[in-house]
Amino acid sequence: MGNRYFEVLERASSFLEKQGKEGYSILFVFLERKGWTKTDWLLHLKEEMPLTDEQQINEDLKRLADNYPPQYLLGYSDFYEQRFLVNEHTLIPRPETEELVDRCLKENPNQQLTVVDVGTGTGAIALSLKLARPNWQVTAIDISEEALKVAKQNAQQLEAEVEFIHGDGLKPIQDKKIDILISNPPYIGEAEWALMDESVRTFEPKSALFADNDGLAIYQQLAQEAKQTLNPDGKIYLEIGFQQGEAVKHLFQQVFPKKQVQVAQDLSGNDRMVIVSSKKEEG
Repeated sequence: MGNRYFEVLERASSFLEKQGKEGYSILFVFLERKGWTKTDWLLHLKEEMPLTDEQQINEDLKRLADNYPPQYLLGYSDFYEQRFLVNEHTLIPRPETEELVDRCLKENPNQQLTVVDVGTGTGAIALSLKLARPNWQVTAIDISEEALKVAKQNAQQLEAEVEFIHGDGLKPIQDKKIDILISNPPYIGEAEWALMDESVRTFEPKSALFADNDGLAIYQQLAQEAKQTLNPDGKIYLEIGFQQGEAVKHLFQQVFPKKQVQVAQDLSGNDRMVIVSSKKEEG
């Protein structure tokens, strides 16, 4: 008699934990590959596992033990209730970035607005915004041609009409006026490199993670470029590193002295967003 599902997965999971890895990740990958819910899992766990499943698990286990991210193994990641293709040329979309999208949608109605997402990666921000606000004219820019290939595939799959441009920051659209700039730019400085998970350091694209000047270089660039392109009552939504709130706020307040610049926290209570809104509000 062969091994039962739960025995194989239990062994795989404790193998990962002994190596200091996340034990659950193998079950997550397994369920995703099978298209099973937790309920399906409970129904099948005492059944005998086919050899093909066991071979797949052993293969996945080797990669996970090497810190290979589960999302890259599967080739997709879920973000804001949609599924996005991912590969090693794109950052894996994070839950914190969903909060940035959520904030932008809550504060802006479905009217004719020109919106630009800088450093789009998989297209997660731009496409989520377009799907929720069909009247917005959304442009997504990335410096990586490989990332843009993935973003365009995602746009096709999700049937969202977004314009993709290869370029650096807001440079490609300097003659245009925009209502909203949104960005999750590279913001990790050299000092934070050691704090990153090994899977991030080894496999996710460095150009999407790191920036000079303690991680502030792209914010400095965007602040200057936005000065030219942002409409007078335009808004900016930025994701930031948890230690960068005050620095990024100060930077944008200097460039936009008449606007309100605020630091907002994510659900874990960490500084995670800087929002530049149309005017300074009282109180």
